[in-house]
Amino acid sequence: MSATRPNTTSEDLEGAQSALPEARTFSTPIMCLLAVAVGIVAAVGATVFHHLINLVHNLFYYGTLSIHYDANQFEAPSSFGPLIILAPVIGGLIVVFLVRTFAPEAKGHGVPEVMFAIYHKKGNIRGVVAVVKSLASAISIGSGASVGREGPIIQIGASFGSTIARYLNMTRWQKITLLSAGAGAGIAATFNTPLGGVLFAVEMLLPEVSNRTFLPVVVATATATYLSHMVFGLDPAFLMPLASLQISEAVDPVQLAAYAALGALAGVMSWAFIRCLAYAEDLFPALGINDYLQNIIGMVMVGGLAYAFFTFTGHYHTAGVGYATIQDILNGSPYTVLLLGLLLFGKVFATSVSLGAGASGGVFSPSLFIGATLGGLVGVVGGMLFPDNGFQAAEFAVVGMAAVVGGATGAAMTAIVMLFEMTRDYNIIVPLVLAVAVAVGVRRWLVAENIYTIKLRNRGKVVPSNRHTNMYLVRQARELMATKVKILPIDMPVNDALQIVMDEEIEHVIVAEGARIAGYVRFGSVPYVPDRYAGQTLKDLVRTDYVVSPKFSILNTVISRMHQRGRSYAIITDTSSRVPRPDDVVGVIDRTEIADAVISNHYA
Repeated sequence: MSATRPNTTSEDLEGAQSALPEARTFSTPIMCLLAVAVGIVAAVGATVFHHLINLVHNLFYYGTLSIHYDANQFEAPSSFGPLIILAPVIGGLIVVFLVRTFAPEAKGHGVPEVMFAIYHKKGNIRGVVAVVKSLASAISIGSGASVGREGPIIQIGASFGSTIARYLNMTRWQKITLLSAGAGAGIAATFNTPLGGVLFAVEMLLPEVSNRTFLPVVVATATATYLSHMVFGLDPAFLMPLASLQISEAVDPVQLAAYAALGALAGVMSWAFIRCLAYAEDLFPALGINDYLQNIIGMVMVGGLAYAFFTFTGHYHTAGVGYATIQDILNGSPYTVLLLGLLLFGKVFATSVSLGAGASGGVFSPSLFIGATLGGLVGVVGGMLFPDNGFQAAEFAVVGMAAVVGGATGAAMTAIVMLFEMTRDYNIIVPLVLAVAVAVGVRRWLVAENIYTIKLRNRGKVVPSNRHTNMYLVRQARELMATKVKILPIDMPVNDALQIVMDEEIEHVIVAEGARIAGYVRFGSVPYVPDRYAGQTLKDLVRTDYVVSPKFSILNTVISRMHQRGRSYAIITDTSSRVPRPDDVVGVIDRTEIADAVISNHYA
């Protein structure tokens, strides 16, 4: 019974097709020139996406064709009155059609799909995804779904980078580099955060951080930011009036303690947001109805909640990206504890339902909203309890924004730097660092996965928790495993097994005991000598220091499991079952395969 068998899955066919012709490796200067092109395309994509959102918003809320819309300012009530509840429903139906028909990858909040492409699809993202994602997300956001801009623009930029790399037939690691450069460039152009864009690519996407991967990301991000300055100007994403104050003393100790408490609360809130979103994304498909009906149910709730806030406050707080509410809090507008609390939980609910029901958009902007309301809430309560200690709700809101973003995504440095770039308020940098660190620690204590990776884990597409590694560790086991494997019964005489190994040129022997894998035998280069093992069976030589991994596991995962369990051998199967059978074995990863992967990466 041989373990070598034909691979017929669509993913295997994709892998075989991408291997022909042989991939090319480009020099670092050429990669930087290509990164300039990626940055230009990402900036153009961010600009088009921005205007698409404005166009859709004006059409759905006011019935006009215009691209003039300032998301940071509250606007007049919609001329459609209560019928505005149907805006996200109608927009959502269009989104469902686009996603189902042209690009299923465009569903959801974008970043998990990019991470999936890096670790499970060799960095391949179809070019059509950029187009469909732009349209679908612009319609979702513009029509009032409670989602953000960053996920879509990251996926759009990544799609551009991947498409260029695939067109040039680049090696895998360079394809992933351009993909990450496109993602970082997209987010930098959208929020005017060049450092934040670079750090996001480094913390969340790049498996390897070195000159050969880091430089193209920096070049693409700088290019995109420069072009976005020409279109959108130099202003930060949010204006922070308190940033202009000259501070001449250290942060008040009572305030500092409150900032630490805010970090802990942000960690708990990040955990709650992750759980609610994951629950909603599983709940709607489990209803057993088609995608269109799921959308109608979810978006009626989203539209109804936004209209309820309008009825009582005069603004559609939870609709769209919510920047106007954030800016209003930063401006120092008086918000009551009750209203801030309702906005906090209302946004968690609206975003979870929007994405669960099929909207296309990100979770970064909702995280900013949740953080701003949570921080504002702590600031208001702190001011009540300690009126003489200078509590400012706006400053606590900025820190809360960074803390929830850091806690939810796990990208601590990205959160710290991006919020500083988005507000340019250096006065709160110490509380910012403290609160983000506490938030990330508390969230990781409550749940190991972040808001991006939990979606992949729940669908069986795990990415390594430690993503700073070498590019060769991103390759899947099926690409590296030795396939000259023979399954032999445990009671077979050793001499008979040796004869089979010699005749069929087998490299690895897996020992089967009935319907279970008993272990392996490593014959090495021992020549066949008659009667050397007379009277012995494979049971006498079988070794059990092995791990079992599915063929779609990446090498980093396989090696980590081998290290944790003190093993030196990995048996690769075509099933994710915890108790695989001998028939499931498709290959083996031993020292030779690992060494080959390292060598091929070094000279790529």
